[in-house]
Amino acid sequence: MTKPFFKISARDGEARTGTIHARHGIIETPVFMPVGTQGTVKGMTPAHLKEIGARIILGNTYHLYLRPGDELIASLGGLHAFSSWKNAILTDSGGFQIFSLKELNRISEEGVEFQSHLDGSKHFMSPEKSIHIQNNLGADIIMCFDECVPYPAGYTYVEDSVNLTYRWAKRCLQAHQRPEEQALFGIVQGAFSRDLRKKSARQMTDLDFPGYAIGGLSVGEPKPLMYEMLEVTTPLLPDEKPRYLMGIGTPEDFFDSIERGIDMFDCVMPTRNARNGTLFTSRGKVVIRNAFYAEDSLPPDPECSCYTCANFSRAYIRHLFKANEMLGPVLATYHNLAFFINLMENIRSAIRQGTLQQFKKKFLSSYHQE
Repeated sequence: MTKPFFKISARDGEARTGTIHARHGIIETPVFMPVGTQGTVKGMTPAHLKEIGARIILGNTYHLYLRPGDELIASLGGLHAFSSWKNAILTDSGGFQIFSLKELNRISEEGVEFQSHLDGSKHFMSPEKSIHIQNNLGADIIMCFDECVPYPAGYTYVEDSVNLTYRWAKRCLQAHQRPEEQALFGIVQGAFSRDLRKKSARQMTDLDFPGYAIGGLSVGEPKPLMYEMLEVTTPLLPDEKPRYLMGIGTPEDFFDSIERGIDMFDCVMPTRNARNGTLFTSRGKVVIRNAFYAEDSLPPDPECSCYTCANFSRAYIRHLFKANEMLGPVLATYHNLAFFINLMENIRSAIRQGTLQQFKKKFLSSYHQE
């Protein structure tokens, strides 16, 4: 791992912009990371991702462990070589997917026994196993194995979970075999209890990770509650280390979280919505399947210069979706990811200029449902 790992270059209030120095390149923050669950960002080639300015993508430990297997990927040179992606990769721990199985898992101090969603086969994931898999995958940033608490949950359950996540984090640190190449991030939990969020933040910062994630938010709670937990947690994390808000991904969320000191984001929303025919634009969401766009000669977003918007009309993209042509979701995905990555670039520029609030007001004033 290159040191210094993270360097802040400018601030605007609590918002900051900087650089993460990963093994496979420099990542400017704040950053949106496209999700490549199974070693691919659906509908995008590595060349497309590079073209739109992506510098880091996500891989999923749970899915890649089950198929094709982390040992196979390691034997073929790691996830970078396997997927032909030359820039940085972050892998999650697999915990979120395992705990989302609910009826198919059993939690103990040692780890989690679970059944594969593919064939029902039984598996066991411990903190050590999660780190071993991520070491095999070879991502630049890897995550501790943590317990993901459902919403809502009782105080005693959440407290026990916070303590378990802390014990697991210590085991993850001990198991990590490639600390000079892969930055291991700790994850702050605590559900929606102010004091348990504080406790988890203190526990994790005591372990001195290169970076920190905030997990367990955007799981069905009201937005004000999510931001309350951010305001409790973020100031307790080291200022000189990157802060990653897991699974958050609307333009409004970006602004409100960056204002509270967050540096990194990921979400399936732009890719999943694209496959369902919803485009993010400077004027809000465009549901391209609607008959309203059948004869619309405008590009998806007249203010966007991405490949999709530079070459195709709303009418044509609607036609592709109605005809079930795979090019429709591909073009929509290309645009949505370009839109998100360009928004982050503009946010970074506004922070450097000290004009984040003005940019936010201007952007959101035009960002409405068409």
